[in-house]
Amino acid sequence: VQLQASGGGSVQAGGSLRLSCAASGRTFGSYVMGWFRQAPGKEREFVGVIKWSDGYTFYADSVKGRFTISRDTAKNSVYLQMNSLKPEDTAVYYCGARIGSYPSTKHHQYDYWGQGTQVTVSS
Repeated sequence: VQLQASGGGSVQAGGSLRLSCAASGRTFGSYVMGWFRQAPGKEREFVGVIKWSDGYTFYADSVKGRFTISRDTAKNSVYLQMNSLKPEDTAVYYCGARIGSYPSTKHHQYDYWGQGTQVTVSS
């Protein structure tokens, strides 16, 4: 499975960005797609996750109400809509795929990763 993330950029606080993650190659019957981010000098942290089968989503408290994950099954793509962005959202954002149905929040439990896309929010 190959994951291609895109859509990062620079915005001012309060702005919006939409990240995309396109999956290609071998697919599995059951998997989840997660978004994580990593700021300089910090560990990779969970942002949100979506179950491919039914669209169930779960978010980190820090982004709940501001970020929304969706999927397009026809395009094998997942999206992260980020609104009301804050400077502390600045990080490299990664999409990951985990085989199975459990919507894990642990990055080490993911099997495949995209290359990451930079999001910079200025105050």
